[in-house]
Amino acid sequence: MRVGKARKHGKTSGMRPTNWYSQFAKSAAHFCGRPPVFAIAVLIIVVWVVTGPLFGFSDTWQLVINTGTTIVTFLMVFLIQNTQNRDTEAIQVKLDELIRATKGAHNALLDLEELEEEDLDAFRKRYETLAGDARAELRRGTEDTGTPEP
Repeated sequence: MRVGKARKHGKTSGMRPTNWYSQFAKSAAHFCGRPPVFAIAVLIIVVWVVTGPLFGFSDTWQLVINTGTTIVTFLMVFLIQNTQNRDTEAIQVKLDELIRATKGAHNALLDLEELEEEDLDAFRKRYETLAGDARAELRRGTEDTGTPEP
């Protein structure tokens, strides 16, 4: 299959090669989100707690876990943010395609996430009004399907 071959070489069909960091972040986030990795993290904490009396609950003993968790947390923030950004972008593109392909949909809604706050608020208020009108129609016993435009 052509797509499979393209992905082996860091490419997706018709698109540019994947960035090494994006590929790493995706793989690391996928790996770290698995139950065995969580179990290993819990095991590390248990070992640390059990060794407390052995080291007299010293400052160095506490520093080991504090430093380790700080480093892991710091690095994971970047990995998680990268995967979250990529997922959000993909969802936005998919929503844009649904809007574009839907007859009667407003193409002005494409790429809304790029608008300034005032423009976004104007769209939101317009749709809040439409939703309020549709709910009022439902209370009167009429259907709320179709498009509100004349």
